[in-house]
Amino acid sequence: MTEKNGETSRRLIDVTLDESTIVRWSNDVDHERRVAIFDLLEHNHFDPVIALPNDYEGPFRLHLRVEEGRLLFELSDEAGNFLESFRLPLTPFRRIIRDYFTVCDSYFQAIKTASTSQIEAIDMGRRGLHNDARPF
Repeated sequence: MTEKNGETSRRLIDVTLDESTIVRWSNDVDHERRVAIFDLLEHNHFDPVIALPNDYEGPFRLHLRVEEGRLLFELSDEAGNFLESFRLPLTPFRRIIRDYFTVCDSYFQAIKTASTSQIEAIDMGRRGLHNDARPF
């Protein structure tokens, strides 16, 4: 594993979403999506367990899109040169995604009128769903 400026090269430096496959829920959800990507890029370790050209170690650019009911991960190098792609079926994530959007909708409604403790409880539920999705 190589290091650049004290940071491991096995990391994501960019995550983009295919605009044609993104469901537009609301401005709040779009904001949440941007914040999630920012948080992901802030401190990450990305070590894909797939064969990469010339044992490439990163850093990586990741482009995500939905294709034929699957989530397509397209990896590129730092300069944007394509390295590899792989797909994951979305079926195992359907319940978590549905629950996540329900909790997010509750959160966005709550921040308009609810008490701080109610907002914190909803946010804890949202974080719990993040944790539920980690084993996938």
